Amino acid sequence: MIALDEIQKVFRGRIALNEALAPYTWMKVGGPADCYLEPADRKDLVDVIAVLTAQGMPYLMLGRGSNMLVSDEGFRGAVINLESGLTTVRRENGDVVADAGVRLTKFVDFCVQQGLAGVEMLAGIPGTVGGAVVMNAGAHGGEIADHCVEVEVLRNGAPVGVPRSACGFRYRHSAFEGDVVLGARFRLPVGDPEALVQRRKELIQKRNATQPLDLPNLGSMFKNPPNQFAARLIEEAGLKGKRVGAAQVSEKHANFMVNLGGATADDVMRLIELVQRTVYQHAGVPLELEVKLIGFRRTEAAT
Repeated sequence: MIALDEIQKVFRGRIALNEALAPYTWMKVGGPADCYLEPADRKDLVDVIAVLTAQGMPYLMLGRGSNMLVSDEGFRGAVINLESGLTTVRRENGDVVADAGVRLTKFVDFCVQQGLAGVEMLAGIPGTVGGAVVMNAGAHGGEIADHCVEVEVLRNGAPVGVPRSACGFRYRHSAFEGDVVLGARFRLPVGDPEALVQRRKELIQKRNATQPLDLPNLGSMFKNPPNQFAARLIEEAGLKGKRVGAAQVSEKHANFMVNLGGATADDVMRLIELVQRTVYQHAGVPLELEVKLIGFRRTEAAT
């Protein structure tokens, strides 16, 4: 049971009850959250987390919803979106410091404008800095962890700086699963501004040419197995274009699943299981999800 009266005592941001989550995810599927919160600023976030923790209420941090599949039943608890209140990116003692709610496009643009290199590969990824840090997002051979020197998280109700050595970064993983990430600090090498602008442009053009951005999707659905590519395994198993309901393995990029219009989360989940099962039967390789499952009884689809 959401302690709405207790939340309202400390919270200044937007509150909505039984808020549909589909509009907040890039796949455009998913049921409602019991309570949806948009903190006005960092203090608002810290205060509401304290209330939710005291009440034993489950909560979920939402970035841009580009890497999560929300069940048709939704999420029993509070969903917290930081895109309205934690959106500052700045230079500090030569480093770049970004709040968790900063969109990656804004983060990359800021760094490029400052003539700082090393994050251009994130151009065009529909996420936030906080979400990207938690999953160690990356592309084109680089990861957000490459130049991250510190992550600020909420621990026991207070902000704590975690040095890179304790972040547990590895392929699409960090030590921050379940944590509230407040922001991160980056130490980037100097680059040529014109070259950085050109590189960012090239990567965005490549992304637009190779990914099905005209339809709702969750980005890369599966992690690449060691020394292999998930898309190639899926295509070799004959699954490109395969449909379950209105969910489809993209005909443009086999490691993407798209919503053709009116897909349910159950459609997507059944398609995930079909792909995992078929690829394993065909190649003997288990495919591990890159996306997070929210509100499902299981935490990982079957192989």
